[in-house]
Amino acid sequence: MKKILVINGPNLNMLGIREPDIYGKQDYEALCEYIDECAKKLDIAVDIFQSNHEGDLVDEIQAAYGEYDGIIINPAAYTHTSVAILDALKAVGIPAVEVHLSDVSKREDFRRISYAGLACEEHFIGLGFEGYKKALEWFVK
Repeated sequence: MKKILVINGPNLNMLGIREPDIYGKQDYEALCEYIDECAKKLDIAVDIFQSNHEGDLVDEIQAAYGEYDGIIINPAAYTHTSVAILDALKAVGIPAVEVHLSDVSKREDFRRISYAGLACEEHFIGLGFEGYKKALEWFVK
């Protein structure tokens, strides 16, 4: 059974409250339940981690080394700023997939650059919760 780590960055814990016209009305608990259900259907073991702190995200990526077969990461706002997350993903060498709930390519110009995405083998952008399902399915292929 594949073991996948799902990492969610800052403000995802505010889903359902934060800009529901962009991120939807479902809360973070609903996202975690959705990921768990998808993983069970695909016979994948999944652990989910969320933090608003860049160093915590880096620590979690580093701790994944030798423990997980893949990483699904939504670095949220750190997507556009964090070379540290990029370097951590590159350092561990675990296959990674980038997910974003919104279509960052259709938002502010600064959101079009993804440092973390440079270390990812696949990207599911603007699909809402379904992006996580697609990422899990990618690991099954």
